[in-house]
Amino acid sequence: MIRIFRCCESKFISTDKVESNCWINVSKPGSDELDKLSKDLNIPLDFLTDPLDVDERARIETEDNIILIVVRVPSYDPNNSEVPYTTLPVGIILVNDLIITVCSGDINEILTLNNGRTKNLYTQNARRFILHIFNRTALSFLKYLKEINKKTGETEAHLHKSLKNEELIKLLNIEKSLVFFTTSLKSNELMMERLQKIEILKMDSEDKDLLEDVLIDNKQAIEMANIYSNILSGMMDAFASVISNNLNVVVKLLTSFTIILMIPTLIASIYGMNVGLPFQDSPHAFLITMGISLSLSVTSVLIFLKNKWF
Repeated sequence: MIRIFRCCESKFISTDKVESNCWINVSKPGSDELDKLSKDLNIPLDFLTDPLDVDERARIETEDNIILIVVRVPSYDPNNSEVPYTTLPVGIILVNDLIITVCSGDINEILTLNNGRTKNLYTQNARRFILHIFNRTALSFLKYLKEINKKTGETEAHLHKSLKNEELIKLLNIEKSLVFFTTSLKSNELMMERLQKIEILKMDSEDKDLLEDVLIDNKQAIEMANIYSNILSGMMDAFASVISNNLNVVVKLLTSFTIILMIPTLIASIYGMNVGLPFQDSPHAFLITMGISLSLSVTSVLIFLKNKWF
């Protein structure tokens, strides 16, 4: 899908034709749409198709005064029960006075466009537009990392009494998300550091300060992801032992009950034999037998309690 926006008084207004200083947002496009866009705007086709590859790394490329910047952005899919937090590449293409974004998803969430409005973002300033995307990307990573940490805490609370591997699998999936985040954040960092050196966007002092702030936020996100990943790795090892220990406790308890119940069962089996037995002529034989069984069972329980075998 291709949507065209123009900025008017800090508000993005949708339009049907390509105008000067407009933003063309390409999301989940078809091959016909990409071919037409490439021919109409004289853009290399690979500039439009490369960002659609989910494994595309963050990078900068130029060809015939056309600039392609690929940045990895976080993505959350609540319908994906295995790995809900992943990353996607977004291609930002600067051609003449146009800004084109290409993504297999939708980057409106990254730009935090509320009813088409966004603060201090204008398509007339391509540098600031790109830096805003970088800034929102770093902040989105930080936001999702906090959510991941919260989900880790919730899973940890269930693990204390767990006997199954479901919670461990959830932690493993969370660790996968952290690996995706760390890899993408480092890739973005290298791309932005290169952007600082080559000065392909011809940034002024204010833009450079903003890029420095973005790099700081990005480094903070990398450190958070590494810390959470290290904590998670240690937690998974610890809780694997906890689950095994919980299972041993249950098995020990069931074994204890089996031994205790075996005593009256043994006595009942003996007195069920068709041979001469003590108390068989007594009118109180049943009560005596039950008393012996009960006393032996109580004695067994006391022995188990004394030795803390329960």
